[in-house]
Amino acid sequence: MDGMSGPYVIRGSVSLPEAELMWRFSRSSGPGGQHVNTSDSRVELSFDLAKTEALPEVWKARALERLAGKLVDGVLTVRASEHRSQWRNRETAAVRLAALLAEASAPPPKPRRATRIPRGINERRLREKKQRSDTKRGRSGRDWG
Repeated sequence: MDGMSGPYVIRGSVSLPEAELMWRFSRSSGPGGQHVNTSDSRVELSFDLAKTEALPEVWKARALERLAGKLVDGVLTVRASEHRSQWRNRETAAVRLAALLAEASAPPPKPRRATRIPRGINERRLREKKQRSDTKRGRSGRDWG
């Protein structure tokens, strides 16, 4: 992990705990020539969301609910293989995981308060509609005789 630019902040003072991240490396497909056959540049980063103590309980419950389709036994896994170097793929995977957790644990948006359309706006819309109707009616060839 030398040179990694962690900790990866989720939101506020909450960040991904390095001890709870599980890394797996494998050979990546794609460009790289002979080097790609010998280096494990693809990264799989797993984070046990169900058992973590790093997130507040409210965030954890929200994230578990929203990411239910992506979890396998409570574990969230992110893959990265875009770059040739393992280090850059590790950075990408960690940033992606932090962003995913930040989005999933965010509070729900405030409900929209219904407001009435001002009377003047509605009247103007109807007036313009009437003018347009008159313009189109005036184009018909009835009066040309």
